[in-house]
Amino acid sequence: MNIRFDPEMTAACAVIEPPDRTLAAWRPDFAPDALLPALAELFCGETDRQRATLAMPLASADAQAIDAFVARAKAEGVIDQAAQQDGQLLVTTSRKTFWQLPRPWLRARASGDTPLHYTETNGRRHPVRPCNAEGTIYERLFPQIGMTFSLRTADPEADADVFSEWQNLDRVAYFWDQKGTRAEHKAYLAERRDDPHMHPMIGYFDGKPFGYFEFYWAKEDRLGPFYDAGDFDRGLHLLIGDPQFQSAGKLRAWWSGVLHYMFVDDPRTERLVGEPRVDHVRHIAYMHRMGFYTLKEFDFPHKRAALTVIEREKFFNDFRF
Repeated sequence: MNIRFDPEMTAACAVIEPPDRTLAAWRPDFAPDALLPALAELFCGETDRQRATLAMPLASADAQAIDAFVARAKAEGVIDQAAQQDGQLLVTTSRKTFWQLPRPWLRARASGDTPLHYTETNGRRHPVRPCNAEGTIYERLFPQIGMTFSLRTADPEADADVFSEWQNLDRVAYFWDQKGTRAEHKAYLAERRDDPHMHPMIGYFDGKPFGYFEFYWAKEDRLGPFYDAGDFDRGLHLLIGDPQFQSAGKLRAWWSGVLHYMFVDDPRTERLVGEPRVDHVRHIAYMHRMGFYTLKEFDFPHKRAALTVIEREKFFNDFRF
């Protein structure tokens, strides 16, 4: 048996497991992204899977080309380790590595691709934020419920009708206090679109809108002064307009998708935060189930809020997608 391990691998991780999948059509000149469909099928279909090993026949492949592919795949974070065995290249990726990849989930340029420069807003120094992209930002199939979840940037004109309908529901207005006219709600969405620290999005399942998600950078948000906000802490306001998407499976799916998006959009984001009203106990309880904890309670001018927090390490170590 001829085994040649990647020289950068340590002795502790030099064991490659039997392959879960063989990619017969693979060539060393392929981009590392060519591995993603097979990895996605394995990890998305098995929520408890901890790692996946792929095998690629080498045939007469040039050793230098193979080494170059392995180096690229590691540098791009697609694989954790690699070895050659019996005429095959075996590569292994952990669940934690796979789920932190921005691909194949992001459909727009990641916020993490924005060069780091600083500016100041209301006396608070913070990174310059990227412009909001149009259209679909994040998309992911959930095999567990057989539906595709997506997030799309809110369009003040096209989304005003459904957004206004949702805001005028009594159960939504109790927490949002935003009842009003279509024109008022269109103006609200436009204001959020123009605010550089916010990204308003509509959530969809299989193309049907079901909720509104308002992502914000916490450092320059109204929340920033109430805790030691990091440069890339991200926060979220949300409302679910269609109650059928509050069922257990769909609720878990969209929460998973929303939090996953917030982390993979920028690898510098180490912490997600929220500030729900303290009497929104059902919402806070579910956040705790997702891995959040309540850091403290505090008073905004308009509400008493709970500061909820989840760290990147906790999310990717413990959460099952």
